[in-house]
Amino acid sequence: MKIKKAERLTQIPPYLFADLDKLKKKTEEKGENLIDLGIGDPDLPTPSPIIEKLSQAAYNPENHRYPSYEGLLSFRQAISQWYKRRFGVKLDPQNEIIALIGSKEGIAHFSLCLINPGDLALVPDPAYPVYKAGVIFAGGRPFTVPLLEEKDFLPCLEDIEEKVARKAKILFLNYPHNPTGAVASKNFFEEVVEFAKKFNIVVCHDAAYSETFFNGHRPLSFLEVKGGKEVGIEFHSFSKTFNMTGWRIGFAVGNEELIKVLSEVKTNIDSGVFQAIQKAGIEALKKEEELNEKIRGIYQKRRDIMIESLREIGWKIRIPKATFYLWIKIPRGFSSMEFTAKLMKRCGVAVTPGIGFGSYGEGYIRISLTVDEKKIKEAVKRIKEDKTIYKEILKCQN
Repeated sequence: MKIKKAERLTQIPPYLFADLDKLKKKTEEKGENLIDLGIGDPDLPTPSPIIEKLSQAAYNPENHRYPSYEGLLSFRQAISQWYKRRFGVKLDPQNEIIALIGSKEGIAHFSLCLINPGDLALVPDPAYPVYKAGVIFAGGRPFTVPLLEEKDFLPCLEDIEEKVARKAKILFLNYPHNPTGAVASKNFFEEVVEFAKKFNIVVCHDAAYSETFFNGHRPLSFLEVKGGKEVGIEFHSFSKTFNMTGWRIGFAVGNEELIKVLSEVKTNIDSGVFQAIQKAGIEALKKEEELNEKIRGIYQKRRDIMIESLREIGWKIRIPKATFYLWIKIPRGFSSMEFTAKLMKRCGVAVTPGIGFGSYGEGYIRISLTVDEKKIKEAVKRIKEDKTIYKEILKCQN
């Protein structure tokens, strides 16, 4: 039987991380000790109070049934209380919050709520690949909005042609930003609200890294800005904040109508989040400040060690205020994929090529701070000891 896949799949490049996994496996099969600074999967364990709450809830038969589509009211109330404490934003637990099977799921499905075949969506580049993929799966057309280093990796809204803006249905944003680590100011978010109102565009803000910040630089919620809730929806994840990537739990908050249409899509596609995990999520939100402060401290120390070590070998590094990523320019003469492959083959160090986040990511690599300090130092040592790569790094910085 000959299988012909849907045309929409031909519009999406192979998922970058899947290709990288194949390259990593080949390296490991050769017996090499690979240090993986690639995918952003925290190496730290989920805090024990969260695990204990899950264990207790998992034994309760009431949690073994289908959960509600929108999430437990107690879970949504905990989100509302946390939002008020953290951002000063008031949310109605009944109508302005919905549980997600991880924020990736919610973002991917969100385009189905608003995009008709042929509709435009404004998609940043470089960016998390899911924004573009979700638009394509909905039959829409992603319109690339460049994020440039000289603009602090913020989209230049005034550069978007009026005829494009008037056709666009959604503007995707993500601050703190994956992969660059950039953060957004209140002034920028105010510009976004004005832009969205002018052209009747819905703002989809991915805030998955809002709690992974350093030196007291607390990122804003888009909903903090006047008018934000009128035009937008914001997505959050427990994955990075609490080292819960495998748990698959997140939530969306914001405009009541947007939450409602997302709920309509989800009721036809999934059956909600296991209630025991939602109970664990409540515990996480209640203790967020004490649990996350320790996690942030570990990442900040790793960030400082990595930056200091790379600078010692002559690499100029932009210091991120948030996320656990470093976005680094690579030596001239290499594509990001070529340089990634060279690091893996010659040094046994895996990173993520910038091209995987879009064409404007070319010329960069992303390094994740998801390994311990010993491995960070060893990775830099290997790079320095490889004379070929070390010379290229020195050459491109002068």
